[in-house]
Amino acid sequence: MRQIVLDTETTGLSAAQGHRVIEIGCVEMVNRRLTGREFHRFLNPDRDIDEGAERVHGISRAALENEPRFPEIVDEFLEFIKDSELVIHNADFDVGFLENELKLMQHSQPEITAHAMVLDTLALAREMHPGQRNSLDALCKRYEVDASKRDVHGALIDVELLAHVYLAMTGGQAALSLDEDEAIDVGVGEEILVRPRRNDLNLVVIKASKEEAAAHEAILDKIQDGGACLFRGE
Repeated sequence: MRQIVLDTETTGLSAAQGHRVIEIGCVEMVNRRLTGREFHRFLNPDRDIDEGAERVHGISRAALENEPRFPEIVDEFLEFIKDSELVIHNADFDVGFLENELKLMQHSQPEITAHAMVLDTLALAREMHPGQRNSLDALCKRYEVDASKRDVHGALIDVELLAHVYLAMTGGQAALSLDEDEAIDVGVGEEILVRPRRNDLNLVVIKASKEEAAAHEAILDKIQDGGACLFRGE
């Protein structure tokens, strides 16, 4: 299954008030494994950025003056997400902004669901953890995902964190860290995943006491009364 973890940054909180997308970040997962493919673009919004929004993501209008506008990257973006499942935290927000951008350029298919399916990890988290905080920061803490490199919100760093959180929420992260040489191809279209051998474990061997050994031998004697005892190699 192909999934695209997606996030956007914007000039403000409401597309209905004229705010625009200024950053799109995506990473690709196939069968719950990050492939290394990503889509990341900054965009010129042709408008000011709210002070509150700039404090969140740290992106100024001046930094975007030479960046492309959404119509210039739309074909590449839609091709990247085509026929995938989009994994988005608070999907209504990001999907709403992306659809607004498509409508502004009068795209023939402005609905995101015409290009990909959508999975909202915020809705999923609320089902799994009702009554608790389910922001991305809170989920990183809950699932012990290291967010120490995240000084400000950014689309690409956020999708990388969300990928780890999503995998942890839905059954574990083994697929994230498995190297190619840790899978054995058995030649019939399947792979056997091999866990690394631990050589750093100091295992304690507990020997049976004389009394326990005698009791064990007594049980074997009873077994042997009925014939050969396999446990004695006979």
